[in-house]
Amino acid sequence: MELKTKIHAEDGKQEILITREFDLPLELLFRAYTEPEIVEQWMGTKVLKMENKQHGSYQFETSNPQGDVVFRANGAIHEFVPNEKITRTFQMENTPFPVQIEFLEFEKLSDETSKITIQAIYKSVDFRDQHLRLPFAQGINMAHNRLEETVKKLEAGS
Repeated sequence: MELKTKIHAEDGKQEILITREFDLPLELLFRAYTEPEIVEQWMGTKVLKMENKQHGSYQFETSNPQGDVVFRANGAIHEFVPNEKITRTFQMENTPFPVQIEFLEFEKLSDETSKITIQAIYKSVDFRDQHLRLPFAQGINMAHNRLEETVKKLEAGS
């Protein structure tokens, strides 16, 4: 089965390009990335902090059923333009991966469809390649599928 979220990683480069088209209006796609209640649903994580503004920051945390923290990530927001773009850092805590920078661009394709393009830049090609060896592509595709399902349910209920 082909993944709807596309990952492009050119050999020898420190970046990956992630693209996904959604059957969602642009405003709803943007909300899915910026409203803590929606982020928690599709990412399956708890949003501890989300300051959507220039010089803001965010923090996510996931615990197992026993209450042990199994994942924590944070970053600083450097640019925030509603329905257009977010530039932020991203760091997974308690891992060997250094901070990366992410450029998220949101694009209206039609009144009912939109697209996100994420350019993630890593400290080195080696760190990028290590990240790609994780079940990264399947994970982000599953998360994006949940994003679309979650937002469509919200839209239907409103």
